[in-house]
Order: sequence, then structure tokens, then C-alpha cells
Amino acid sequence: MYATSFWPGLTDLWWRGRLSALPYAIAFAGVLNLYLIAQFIYPEWLPKSVNQLIFWVGLPIWLLFIFRDFKSLPSTIDPDQSLSTADLFNDALAHTLRNQYAEAEGLLTDMLAIEPRDPPALLLLAGLYRATHRYDAALLLLREMRRLEVADRWWLEIQAEERRIANRLGDKAVKSLIVS
Repeated sequence: MYATSFWPGLTDLWWRGRLSALPYAIAFAGVLNLYLIAQFIYPEWLPKSVNQLIFWVGLPIWLLFIFRDFKSLPSTIDPDQSLSTADLFNDALAHTLRNQYAEAEGLLTDMLAIEPRDPPALLLLAGLYRATHRYDAALLLLREMRRLEVADRWWLEIQAEERRIANRLGDKAVKSLIVS
């Protein structure tokens, strides 16, 4: 489990499927290959001082990434271990029902920082945007939700939220664009 921490970017890529970690993994592979080739296969290719510079600059950076990934691995594998998303969702729902939208939005963004593809949290946030008359943000969020595979089972709720927004806007042309 902790072996993925030795390759920068691999922990997030492997355990969470975050493509934003892919450039780190590719950059590490490139620098490591450059160093190994220049050190062992073609030692005359780069001056010895450049090779030493790559090693002594790369080593602390690599160790920093290892430390960071070791530290964050338990919460990466199981987000509920570090913070209970169910508690955050219940608190956000309670704040929304009390019309305390700023507090609810803060809790939902904290929750989405842990799991950015959580359909109930995304739907509640879209409803919150609708309630605070931020219709463009709500529609954009719902469109993005439709692209998520984990939200496939939530299509009925997504469509219902789009209809609520269309009803608020009142324009029939906008309604036909949203609902279709």
C-alpha cells in the first residue's frame, strides 16, 4: 500500500484516479531516466557536475514527495477516515434548510475537497446555487455532473433540479434548452 508513495504522483493517480497527479509521475520518470542514462549508460553525455546537480537537487524533492504521500495516504485511500463526509453532508443539509446558505456552501466545498465527485453533495450545492439565484453556476454544475460516471444513477434528480431552475427563470426558451 505504501509502495505507491515512492513514485511521486502515483498515490493520487492509483488510489483516487486523479489525473492531475499524472504530470508529477511523468516528470519523475523523465528526470529519473535522464539521470540513470547519463550516469550509467552514456556517462560522457552530460558533464559530471550536471549529473551530480540532478542527483542532489532531485533527491530532496523526491524525499519531500515521499513524506507528503506517506502522510496523506490514509486519507487518500479512505476519505471518511480523516473527516466524516456524512457528518458534513448532514450539517450542510441542516444549514440549507435553515436558509444559512453561506455556512452550507462552506461545508459542501469542504466535503467536495475530500470527494469531488460526490453526487448528493453536488446536487445540494446546485440547489443552494438555485436558492441564492446563481442560476448559471447551478446549471454549469449540473452539466458537469451529467458527465460523471458516478452520477449516472442520479439522472432523475439532476433533471428535476434543472426543471426547478427553468421554472425559476420563467423563460420558455430557456426551459426548453435545459429540459431537453
